[in-house]
Amino acid sequence: MKKKLHIKKGDTVKVISGESKGEQGRVLLIDTKNDRAVVEGVNLVSKHTKPNAANPQGGIIKKEASLHVSNLKFVDPKTGEATRTGKRLEDGKLQRFSKKSNELV
Repeated sequence: MKKKLHIKKGDTVKVISGESKGEQGRVLLIDTKNDRAVVEGVNLVSKHTKPNAANPQGGIIKKEASLHVSNLKFVDPKTGEATRTGKRLEDGKLQRFSKKSNELV
């Protein structure tokens, strides 16, 4: 059975703790098994690569590393503020909503 997390792929999130605190980005990937997410432009690490067909020069590239989902907070698209999310039944479907603006996400 899959875990339910407060964020989904494509959401805009804000980092609330750690080295990248305060940065915002879009969620690129979710790892539900380890409760981790990869956020665009956040938590960049240097990766050493060997020369290959795709990258004949090789060298050091910057790449996003995963963050634990507890360090991420959903950003409401209407207000632009970080907020918690809840779930409620709307028209027979379980929908996410922003707890600050009380509007569906």
